Amino acid sequence: MKRYWCEQAMVDVGAGPTVAERVEIEAEDGRVTRITPSVDASPGAHLLPGVVFSAAANAHSHAFHRILRGRTHHNRGDFWVWREHMYRSAAELTPEAYEQLATAVFTEMVVAGFSSVAEFHYVHHQPGGKPYAEPHAMELALARAAAAAGIRLTLLDTLYLAGGIGMPLSPEQARFGDRDVHAWLDRLASLRTHIAGTFPPDMVSVGAALHSVRGVPEADLAVVAEQLPHDLPLHIHLSEQPAENAACLAAHGLTPTGLLARHGLLSARLSAVHCTHLTAEDIDLLGNAGATAVMCPTTEADLADGIGPARVLADAGASIALGTDQHAVIDPWIEMRALEYGERLDSGERGRFSPEELLHAATQGAVRSMATPVAPEALRVGAVCDLVAVAAGSARTAGSKPQQLPLSATAADVTSVVINGELVASDGVHHRLGAAGNLLTAALKNFS
Repeated sequence: MKRYWCEQAMVDVGAGPTVAERVEIEAEDGRVTRITPSVDASPGAHLLPGVVFSAAANAHSHAFHRILRGRTHHNRGDFWVWREHMYRSAAELTPEAYEQLATAVFTEMVVAGFSSVAEFHYVHHQPGGKPYAEPHAMELALARAAAAAGIRLTLLDTLYLAGGIGMPLSPEQARFGDRDVHAWLDRLASLRTHIAGTFPPDMVSVGAALHSVRGVPEADLAVVAEQLPHDLPLHIHLSEQPAENAACLAAHGLTPTGLLARHGLLSARLSAVHCTHLTAEDIDLLGNAGATAVMCPTTEADLADGIGPARVLADAGASIALGTDQHAVIDPWIEMRALEYGERLDSGERGRFSPEELLHAATQGAVRSMATPVAPEALRVGAVCDLVAVAAGSARTAGSKPQQLPLSATAADVTSVVINGELVASDGVHHRLGAAGNLLTAALKNFS
């Protein structure tokens, strides 16, 4: 049994989320077994200084995009500069280099306060498209990286068959694809078996993704709807840019959301990523389906994609989750704040999302996006023991009400991170792997 004592903690002991003082948390087998407010620390309890929250869930990640941070802004850094760097980075990946890089990226997530991540993975094969001798070499590299960092991983194996609607994959995209949708389904089934036999299911599990309606032909959407196992979470990039909508309308007479609806792919298990350029009908379809909308505010800002209609989606019935996508920033607190600030800039109104709603988006909002457990927005008995402690008296947080730390804290204020009941990081340093910056510096030397 593990015991942690918190100066303050966001807990739910039956009356909803509230900040309690002097809280002891007991955990066994990775789950919270007891929460006791208003007590002194018992012998052997580990102090978590500051305010303790449930750890965050990262609902959308491309680990290799971390290579691009700070490298795509020359000549004003338009989308084509970014795209050129992205394809070059993808071409340089090997299983060994990817494992080293992903270990560093996942470590950066852990010390920032993330305990789980959905990795949207499409770099499956060798450059040129030939499978590795071990057909799951790239996927297993990511799974080993997550295990090393101690983060919960939902590995989203991605179907990517076209370079655009009616277009083949380009040479730069060849390693992303499979022979056809049936080959992908077979490879996905094999990967699930391999992962289940190698890693604890609460820590590493497999989900599925469709790259986009640009990357998956319509006939293959129908196959996926019919043959994809129903117990898998399903993700897709959706309406990220106006050009995607225009191409889909021209080819199919429907928006991307409408095309998914045509084939029965809108459901509560669907996580639609970005959702930046939706029609009113799209919003109703996603809301009525109870889908999850995964917003990635810092990436959408970095790529100048636009501000997605998160508030309207939530009001329509969609669940809102947060992701870091290309990792221009890895910081759940900044993503929470950017979600609210984007809404304020777009609407001219404050308070579009309450701090409690932001915490929900950073935690429980992602529950259906993941195949591994996700912590609730407030600690409760029976939940996974994934915790993050935030300093209450830093230059950023001093004077903040504990409930409002989503609008003032950053990852630099994280003092402790507990995952699966184990203390894995303190003051920005991973207990097993050391400083994330050192790991990243070493890993990034493999890439031009």
